[in-house]
Amino acid sequence: MTPAALKQAVLARARTEGFGIVRVTTPSAIPDAARRLRQWLDASYHGTMDWMADRADWRGDPARLWPEARSVIMLGLSYTPPHDPLAVLAEPEKAALSVYAARRDYHDVIKGKLKTVAGALTASDAAIKVFVDTAPVMEKALAEAAGLGWQGKHTVLVSREHGSWLFLGAIFTSAELPADEAGTDHCGRCTRCLDICPTKAFPAPYVLDARRCVAYLTIEHAGHIDRDLRPGIGNRVFGCDDCLAICPWNKFADAARESRLALREDLLGMPLSALAALGDASFRRLFAGTPVKRTGRDRFVRNVLIAIGNSDAAELGDVAQARLDDASPLVRAMAVWALARLAPGRARELAAGLAQMETDTAVQAEWRTVLDGAA
Repeated sequence: MTPAALKQAVLARARTEGFGIVRVTTPSAIPDAARRLRQWLDASYHGTMDWMADRADWRGDPARLWPEARSVIMLGLSYTPPHDPLAVLAEPEKAALSVYAARRDYHDVIKGKLKTVAGALTASDAAIKVFVDTAPVMEKALAEAAGLGWQGKHTVLVSREHGSWLFLGAIFTSAELPADEAGTDHCGRCTRCLDICPTKAFPAPYVLDARRCVAYLTIEHAGHIDRDLRPGIGNRVFGCDDCLAICPWNKFADAARESRLALREDLLGMPLSALAALGDASFRRLFAGTPVKRTGRDRFVRNVLIAIGNSDAAELGDVAQARLDDASPLVRAMAVWALARLAPGRARELAAGLAQMETDTAVQAEWRTVLDGAA
């Protein structure tokens, strides 16, 4: 098959697999990526995500990741929600879960699809490697180079046809396929994604300080969350969709069609009180097969208690108090903080005795704040 015919076979197979947009680029198409990545890492914007710094040379140069690669096929699968993801933010006693997480883990679904699409290359005896956000690959930069869209001011890929709601996958191949034109920026003077950020995580357009990002804090960050960032988290217990959902290009987005990635209605708008009561086994059962499970029960309940502390719902004080003796210091610390926000008098009554019994320094610090009257 000619390179052009081979590319058409790939595109046809991708459409059959439900990918809404497919384009081709080359490993050398992102020459500025390594420099920009290094600047970002040097500013420590990656926080505790040390894996971003590991093999940074591979991230910045796809040819170093796999020298045999001659083409990179970038594919996008829509996960446009059928509802307004921001609506739940007005219901502070309910949990806001990122749209991508309230469904089956996309990594599992898309990787299988990529392998099926890559099967169209077997006629050429080309070697292939498929990636879905699990390798040192700068998917968004490659997607822009391939023409799927452009990296918006919120650093997420934006498509004129699909908005901000795209799962990305990559097929590296030794086959030389005709490359497509790179995407061009269509953000214009719009700053809605920057303005809506609840924790002001964008020091400049097109630059994200992950250390302040709610998605990073509630998913990637394994430790205690800084006190000054907690109020901005609101009731977001896993991820944040604000900067994606506010993008005006979403009005052109096609509806998601992949049935295996259908939203789980039971995970939308769950009561914070029920989530705070989850033990490890019940957490695993509830979130089996979803991205939430990977974060683990302790981090998740930590997030739930922050949401409870932000709820202004005095009746949730009992829920926070019930977690003061939790086995996890992450949970205990945020239970103290939440109780102090909702029932400061009760928190002060408990502080003296429980602070003396506490062995974790972070939890002790939360109790001291209560005793100092600074909670």
